[in-house]
Amino acid sequence: MYTFENSLAFANKLDEEDPLKIFRDQFLHPNSNDLDRVYFLGNSLGLQPKTTKAAVQLVLEQWQQEGVESFFKGQDPWLNFHDKLLQQLAIIVGAHPHEITVMNQLTVNIHLMLVSFYRPVGNKNKILIESKAFPSDQYAIASYLRHIGLNPDDIIIEVNRENEGEPVSDEEIVEVINQREDELALVFLSGINYYTGQLFDLKAISKAAKSIGAMVGFDLAHAAGNVELKLHDWDIDFACWCSYKYLNAGPGAVGGVFVHEKHHHLPISRLEGWWGVQLEERFLMKKEFIPSPNATSWQLSTPPMLLLASLDASLKIIDSAGWVRLLEKQGKMIEWTDFLLQSIGDSLFRRITPARRGCQISLQFKKNGKEVYHHLFEKGFMIDWREPDVIRFAPVPLYNSFTEIWNFIQSLKEAVNELSLK
Repeated sequence: MYTFENSLAFANKLDEEDPLKIFRDQFLHPNSNDLDRVYFLGNSLGLQPKTTKAAVQLVLEQWQQEGVESFFKGQDPWLNFHDKLLQQLAIIVGAHPHEITVMNQLTVNIHLMLVSFYRPVGNKNKILIESKAFPSDQYAIASYLRHIGLNPDDIIIEVNRENEGEPVSDEEIVEVINQREDELALVFLSGINYYTGQLFDLKAISKAAKSIGAMVGFDLAHAAGNVELKLHDWDIDFACWCSYKYLNAGPGAVGGVFVHEKHHHLPISRLEGWWGVQLEERFLMKKEFIPSPNATSWQLSTPPMLLLASLDASLKIIDSAGWVRLLEKQGKMIEWTDFLLQSIGDSLFRRITPARRGCQISLQFKKNGKEVYHHLFEKGFMIDWREPDVIRFAPVPLYNSFTEIWNFIQSLKEAVNELSLK
């Protein structure tokens, strides 16, 4: 716990003492109409590192100079590019490098993981998800179930359905898992709920799922690069994430997948493609699929080199800053934000994000929420509005400052005080 003072001078002091403040200038911050904008949307799309353009340009130059031989020639052959990303990603998600592969986009990867890890047997065929999960998760699961001839209404169990959009306790999730032990084949939840910003207890949920013989996987879109994860130690079967939020790899960036090493050498159902073949066999073009002895065996196609380069540019900054140091700063920013929010009354909104969270806070407005959102945007704060009544904002330790948080809370307080009178 930190001791704070509610003042601009104290905010400036926090920034002066911040050992990671130099990394803010390694990102391009939005500016429109000569107004420097404060960017609190890392939960939606991370900022562009200044090094991204050069990283992508290097791949373009390799392509120009060597064509397809770029996979094998030069100081940075494309064939090796994927594997050099894995060490830093392993630190971020708490895994062994061989348990990670970088491929596709998030929803595509969810479909691929369902092929491998949804294994219904008799009445043990249900899938547990949280209510108000990100729609793409729900679409992926429902459409996959229909594809294999099952009715989603018969299979999907939504925890907290009666209170959709409200946080649900980890204890309640574990209780539902235990109650449904004879029915659940798969537990698939978000690491952090996109709407409420709630961080689930992945360790406790995984333990509960394992105790009833169910598979467990997570959508880490809002968790990867945001909070501490220990996917291997928590015995999670699989996880998927995107790289365009807290990993700053750009719009539509290549996604990532974790598959626990215990599954690598087992006979397992998967959709297969030539890039999943063992490296020594890949270019022999054999008819037989010989899987790589690691998570790469889930890859289908040639890696998108321009997207890998963009992710690499961001991961190098995270590596330089230090993942542990970023988590420490994030913890301080969370406490600072929570401390300042206490100075605003609850006449116009309530906070729906529990104390257990990452960067994001969601505020649900009783009235005039859109007006507050527009007021803040005109003041230069880039946040987002989620229908019907929620403002989300996410100060990120890599490129946001304590002073920006202080200024934002003052503008929020100003808007709330004005609109409360209407």
